[in-house]
Amino acid sequence: MKKFRRLILLRAFLLFVALTFFAWLLFKDEYLYSILFFPLCVWLMWFTIRSQIRTYRELQDFAEAARYRDFTRHFSLSHASIEVKPLRSAFNDINDVFKSISSDRETQHQYLQKIMELVDTAIISYEEKSGKVMWINDYFKKLFNIPYISTIYALKRRNAVLFEKISETAAGQNGLFSFDTAHGRIKLQLYVSSFQTGQGSFRLISLQNINEALDETEAKAWQKLLSVLTHEIMNSIAPISSLADTLKDRLASLPYTEELEDIRTGAETIKNRSEGLLKFARTYRTLNKITQPDLATIRAADLFENLYILLEPSLIQKNIDLNIILKRPSLELNIDINLIEQALINLLLNAVEAVKDSDNPTINLQALEDNGKIQIKVEDNGLGMSQEILDNIFTPFFTTKKSGSGIGLSLSKQIMLMHKGNLFVSSKPGKGSTFTLQF
Repeated sequence: MKKFRRLILLRAFLLFVALTFFAWLLFKDEYLYSILFFPLCVWLMWFTIRSQIRTYRELQDFAEAARYRDFTRHFSLSHASIEVKPLRSAFNDINDVFKSISSDRETQHQYLQKIMELVDTAIISYEEKSGKVMWINDYFKKLFNIPYISTIYALKRRNAVLFEKISETAAGQNGLFSFDTAHGRIKLQLYVSSFQTGQGSFRLISLQNINEALDETEAKAWQKLLSVLTHEIMNSIAPISSLADTLKDRLASLPYTEELEDIRTGAETIKNRSEGLLKFARTYRTLNKITQPDLATIRAADLFENLYILLEPSLIQKNIDLNIILKRPSLELNIDINLIEQALINLLLNAVEAVKDSDNPTINLQALEDNGKIQIKVEDNGLGMSQEILDNIFTPFFTTKKSGSGIGLSLSKQIMLMHKGNLFVSSKPGKGSTFTLQF
């Protein structure tokens, strides 16, 4: 820097001396010497101006690089002139600082992006005024089957219900809603927040899938309720059944009369109904008898083969086609085979019942891997189900069959929860149903 100052002072002094001497020659009428000395004055002026232009160009180049955030450029010092070298050195120092800041920001951005992609929460952010989507994570795209949207208004065409819920929820509020997704109807917790930056106002939307947490809580509540109910029913009905049986034996030894026959019939009815209630209680106690699953690795192909052998006679008799779909025959599952077979048998028997009135009764049994998660799908082309039935289908005791117990689907879902998975259903009236076991 000192050399640069001395150089500037020297050039200014030489230019001043030259111009003064040139003026003195003109004053003395020494025109010949003035003409001879004039090129030296011009050269000194040009040299000074060129130095300023060179400095300006260096500043312009740096400003252009800063404008386009090109902080990777290096300003060479080896062939730089004395007046330019301090500028280039300062520019390199500034670039190094900005590169360090940019690297730190990029690292933080990468960390944030990876975290947002790992969480099982759908997240989308957009500008309030224009609706332009600034960021959307993969879980949002997968959950709602939306590969890409440029503005939040494009969401209206793909999922009008979701767009309406997001639009009508004010910043700072949250709510619990049910949505139809690619995985069936699930419950989501909606959170909305807003923030302001130099670029404008933005809204941040997060949708957390709370289906599994609710299912687990609901399953535990039903287990406790069933435990109390079955205990009370068995304790109350067992003595009634025993007394009815004793009364029936006593009446059998008495002479026949019309009045006694009516009493015998009543006692028989009480006994039969008591035994039916006891059988009912014993059946539902199976919901509480399941312990921790005994996990083992098994090929999906072997699991499906066992199921087909078991159900083949019934399928042939009812003329139902069962299509087994395995894109990867080597696919393996870490499961309790006895429990999963029980769940799949329940689903397949329900599918058989659903397609009994179809023109071409067909059931598809499929195993696949979707984003690292293994799924088993049971699909039928039956009559399908209404939304009212779908909302209650996994509730214990709920059934649409005349002879159904309402335990099969509830038990199947509990089995999946024990495997740290879940059971989903999607159905449309007249188009069949699909049950998905997701591990």
